[in-house]
Amino acid sequence: MSNPILFSISDNRENFVDKLKTVCDSFSVNTVLYKTHFGSVNMQKFSDGELCVDFSESVRGKKIYILSSFNNSDEIVKLMLAIDAAKRANAVEIIPILPYYIYARGDKKDQSRGPIGAKVMAKMIESAGATSVILFDLHADQIQGFFDIPVMHIDGKNVFDNYIVSVCNGNTILCSPDAGSGKRVQRYKKHLAKHFGVNLSYVMAEKIRSGPNEVEEIIIIGDVTGKDVIIIDDLIDTAGTLCTAAKSLLDKGAKSVRAVISHPILSGPAYERISNSSLTELVVSDSLESKPNEKIKVISVADQISRAITAFNSGLSYTEIKNE
Repeated sequence: MSNPILFSISDNRENFVDKLKTVCDSFSVNTVLYKTHFGSVNMQKFSDGELCVDFSESVRGKKIYILSSFNNSDEIVKLMLAIDAAKRANAVEIIPILPYYIYARGDKKDQSRGPIGAKVMAKMIESAGATSVILFDLHADQIQGFFDIPVMHIDGKNVFDNYIVSVCNGNTILCSPDAGSGKRVQRYKKHLAKHFGVNLSYVMAEKIRSGPNEVEEIIIIGDVTGKDVIIIDDLIDTAGTLCTAAKSLLDKGAKSVRAVISHPILSGPAYERISNSSLTELVVSDSLESKPNEKIKVISVADQISRAITAFNSGLSYTEIKNE
């Protein structure tokens, strides 16, 4: 098979694609270099809002990757059109790369007659013609089960572990922002102990919501007196919960509060809240476009996605791929 092709259908991700190109070229398996060619795609938006996506080169008989930010309705439609175009052009494998999985918070039925948004997205991707999918730090593990095609899921701990180790000291503890994130924090804890010899305990911040994006109260479960706390979570939207949690932790005696959060949605008043908050630092990935500032640090997920691409190309396990 000829070299795979990667297409980006997100207009605002040029910097991310440049990082991906650089890292992809550095990965090799044994002595065979699996080069991924970066192709171009034509995208049009008509005055009535309709979109059109087509490829600038032949994809017949080829394995192709489609990188999408996938964070709004236009991006959803563009992804579905791109997958359909690839299928009709006779691509042999079609693998969307979705650093951020939209509607991930809809992983279960919250109302008696409500939808399960994450499953709707999975079925749309499959029905369009995707043969596999690469995802990064899902909101809930069960989302992988919504797909009937192979899923490669990159865990957030693989992106942020070096940063966490770099800021650790004898007083550092991890914090789960709610019960649902407990498993994520446990994975971080085990990963840091196994690969870095860093043993951290953790506490929980239980939030009581009064409505969507509104937190009435946060209860800290565990002792944080004199501790440097690192909150671990998968996404940050309006930042209200995070900033309230940071204040609650400091009120309970914490020495400092950092946050490591995979997906920077950062909508509405998020940037203002973070700037005015008592957070020492917020560390996010570049799964979505964000604006780094004096409190926001961005760590790229390009290295891990390149590792996933190389694993797909070589038929090896993701964990077998080493950056030479």
